[in-house]
Amino acid sequence: MMVIAIVFIFSACILYSVGVWSEKLRGRLKLWHLIVFWLGLFCDTIGTGAMGKIAGSIFQFNFHGLTGAAAILLMLIHSVWASIVLYRKNEKMILQFHKFSLFVWIIWLIPMVTGMIFGASV
Repeated sequence: MMVIAIVFIFSACILYSVGVWSEKLRGRLKLWHLIVFWLGLFCDTIGTGAMGKIAGSIFQFNFHGLTGAAAILLMLIHSVWASIVLYRKNEKMILQFHKFSLFVWIIWLIPMVTGMIFGASV
């Protein structure tokens, strides 16, 4: 179970980082960014679920648990909002979406890093 959790969490890290930073560097939200955001969310959710099974519960009321829940919720909001932005074809929002992406990515890093450093016991 630990191998599955690590593979999916690491995959989420790669996917989400590539999606967010390539969007930032290109300066424009594209369909492939959206696909990578959704895949990152999927991998993070699977990895978090696997970690929860190992820990004995999906959610623990501690710093890591709270920031992790906030991060997954923000990733979901981020992916849904990116879908809406691309669907509406609003050029201004397409060009500025990276600001929201970076915010969500930074928040997402908190449970990622604390989980690696402290073994999610924070």
